[in-house]
Amino acid sequence: MTSATQEIPPEALSALALPPLDSLSADRARGAVCLWCSERLTAETAVDLGEQTGEAGRWWPRACGPCTGRRAHQALYAHVAFCEPCVDDVGQCRTGLALTRLVRKYRR
Repeated sequence: MTSATQEIPPEALSALALPPLDSLSADRARGAVCLWCSERLTAETAVDLGEQTGEAGRWWPRACGPCTGRRAHQALYAHVAFCEPCVDDVGQCRTGLALTRLVRKYRR
């Protein structure tokens, strides 16, 4: 797994719109398959999205790099439209900065 989890603040993770645990197949829920596509994940290809907790329990979602980059790109556009600090300088906003870093790291 990558060290990306440590860099992604909770606000940025929520902007990625992770699916609810109870809507996932067993392979997606345990991180063997990307949350958003059907790519099988390995320790080298997985982006660790950190521990999540909810009504359905605790889980550790993972995704492939390309899906993470696309989701971060979409989330960044949506976020910047409503975040005044991001309009001036994305570096002033923790969420905007985290999403920008994800886009740069994983967008292909």
